[in-house]
Amino acid sequence: MKTSTIKISGMTCSGCVQTVTQALESVKNVIKANVSLENETATIEIKNNIRIEDLQKSLPEKYKIKEEIKVQSLRNSKTATYLTELYPLFLILFYITISSVIMSWNKTLDDFMMDFMGLFFIVFSFFKFLDYKNFPRSFSMYDPIAKNIPLYGWIYPFIETFLGIMFLFRIQIFLSLVSTIIFLGVTTIGVVKVLTNKEEIQCACLGTAIKLPMTIATLIENGIMIIMAIITIAQLNA
Repeated sequence: MKTSTIKISGMTCSGCVQTVTQALESVKNVIKANVSLENETATIEIKNNIRIEDLQKSLPEKYKIKEEIKVQSLRNSKTATYLTELYPLFLILFYITISSVIMSWNKTLDDFMMDFMGLFFIVFSFFKFLDYKNFPRSFSMYDPIAKNIPLYGWIYPFIETFLGIMFLFRIQIFLSLVSTIIFLGVTTIGVVKVLTNKEEIQCACLGTAIKLPMTIATLIENGIMIIMAIITIAQLNA
């Protein structure tokens, strides 16, 4: 089994991604196609070699295959690539965890979780501001609110910054916890949809300065924050 990555022009929306994916997967010997609107690429898993001409014939006229980028044996290459690309995320989460442990030493579990959530929002908003002008577009690729209200993508990094400050300085904790559940809950819905549709897009959790693929890691990352917020609310009401 092999993978082949090709450049495709003419895609403008998520509907185009679905159309191209279905067309490519209809070609004989194509097992699976992962199409990226942002990168204008399609990575296809194939049983045997396939001519570019056959792939082009399967596509509607508006979509043009520009070039074939690479062909490689599948095996564990995809897993290795994902692990390499996700390394910055794992490293950042590790440092946030260690810092939270130090800050909440000899304190309660609630303090650890609030410090973790505070540092999480501050650090992640920082990376979003590194390439602020490109963040809203990348975020709108999967966040349901940002897709329909572009302004939301522009103010979201500020929301994260304010939430981080509120957690670290213990300001309006209940409001901060509820806001965390709502904002990350909505984003998680979009992440689940992307993963279910097997779309290959960039995760905007660390902005666009660091290129991260959208994977199950994004879902777990959001899930941890939401679970922490729910546990903390339960503790406050106990």
